[in-house]
Amino acid sequence: MTAGHSHTGPTARGAASRVHRRILVIGYGSPLRGDDRAGPRVAAVVARWPSHRVRAIAAHQLTPELAATLATADLAIFIDADPRARAVRLCPLSPRTSRATAHTSDPRAILALTATLYDRTPAAWLLSIPAADLTLGAPLSPTARSGCRHALRHLRHILRCALRASRLS
Repeated sequence: MTAGHSHTGPTARGAASRVHRRILVIGYGSPLRGDDRAGPRVAAVVARWPSHRVRAIAAHQLTPELAATLATADLAIFIDADPRARAVRLCPLSPRTSRATAHTSDPRAILALTATLYDRTPAAWLLSIPAADLTLGAPLSPTARSGCRHALRHLRHILRCALRASRLS
């Protein structure tokens, strides 16, 4: 796999393998910090895709208020810029408690809050986009722009497979 290309291995198939009737895509990051805006940018594009079963949210931060929305989803895909990522990466997520704060950047903490408040969580995945520059006021770097394109192709494939599986069940 070359740098910047989507990983379409077993984890991508796993994200779409179960029946998911309600899918939530949450892209998060600061619109003011260069590549950190990649997650919300991807979510904004997904929000324009025609599907009544896919809801996309572009968020500055993950907040506790998202727990109510997560509780209604069967599949949640979080999208974030990651300066450690060399390529677009899809990883499964499990709820994990952390110190409660009003804002967090850890989707596992929001999943844990969802489980605590609503006694359920969706299957969840983190789609990481490579980030080269998180400087305040910086434009989106070529690395992140390329990562956004790869992430959108990856998401289209996952969502198409997940929606097809739910129609067959």
